[in-house]
Amino acid sequence: MSTVNLQKADAVPRSFQWQRYKYYYALLLPGLLYFLLFHYVPMFGVMIAFKEYKLSLGIWASDWAGLKWFQQLYTSDDFWIALRNTVIISFYKLAFVFPVPIIIALMLNELWSNKFKRVIQTIIYFPHFVSWVILGGILYTLFSPSTGLLTVIGISKSPLMDPETFRGMLITTEIWKEAGWGTVIYLAAIAGINPELYEAAKMDGASKLQEILRITLPSIGGTIVILLILKMGHILNAGFDQVFILYNALVYNVADILDTYVYRVGLAMGRFPLAAAAGLFKSVVGLFMIIVTNAIARRVGGSSLW
Repeated sequence: MSTVNLQKADAVPRSFQWQRYKYYYALLLPGLLYFLLFHYVPMFGVMIAFKEYKLSLGIWASDWAGLKWFQQLYTSDDFWIALRNTVIISFYKLAFVFPVPIIIALMLNELWSNKFKRVIQTIIYFPHFVSWVILGGILYTLFSPSTGLLTVIGISKSPLMDPETFRGMLITTEIWKEAGWGTVIYLAAIAGINPELYEAAKMDGASKLQEILRITLPSIGGTIVILLILKMGHILNAGFDQVFILYNALVYNVADILDTYVYRVGLAMGRFPLAAAAGLFKSVVGLFMIIVTNAIARRVGGSSLW
C-alpha cells in the first residue's frame, strides 16, 4: 500500500505541488532574497581585491593589480595586530560564551513550573533585542569613573578603558546579551527527546545528573556539533557591532579586530582594495575552518553538516 501511495505522490504534477505549497514558498522568499542581495550579489566586489580600484573608473575599467594588496596586507603590522586580537577574542567567546546557552537550556529543562520557566525565558531573552548602541551607552554610563557606579566602591578606572579588563568585558556582555537567545535551539532539541528514555532511567534509579549526562547531552549532541561547526566558520568574526561600540583609543592594542580594521582602512581611509583583500582573507579562513571542523566532527562523532 505504501508503494502505491509513493507512486501516486510521484505522479502528481509539479504545477499542482507549487500551487499546494505556494504560501510556504511565499514565506521562504524573503529569506532567499536576503541572502541573494546581501550575501551573493556582493561577491562581485571581491574583484576589487585584485584591482587598482578607482571610483571614477568602476570595477571593470580599473586596472588589474594581481596580489599587490595581499602583499601589502601581510606586511602591515596593524593587520597582524588585528588578526591576533580577532583570534584571541573569538576563542575566548568559543570557550566561555558557547557553552552557556547549553547550560541554561539544561537548567530550564529541569524546572517544573511552566509559568516560572516562561518568566525566566523572557528575562534572559530580552537583552538579545537591545541594540549594542544602547547597551554601549548604558555600560559607559555605569562604568564612568566620575559619575558611574564605580565611584561608590572607590574604583577610579573604567574596565572599558583598561587593556587588561576590556576583553573580559566583551565576554561578559556577550554572555549577558546573547546567551538567553541561544538557548532557543537547545530547548527545541531537548523537547524532541523521547520522554520514555527518562522514565526508563528513573526506573533504573538514575539521578538527575545521570539523566543529563546519559540522555539529554547525548541526544542533543548532534545539534551542539552542528552549531560548533558553524561557529568555527565565523572564527574571524569577533563581533564588529560590540567591539566598534565599546572600544576606544586606550584599548586599540587589545581590541582592534579584523572587522574594525576593514572599516577603518576601507571607509575611513578610502583604501577599498586593501579592505577587500582583508575581507577575502577572512572568508577563505572561515571556509577552511568549516571544512576542517566538519571533517573532524564526522570522523569522531558521526554528526556533521555534510
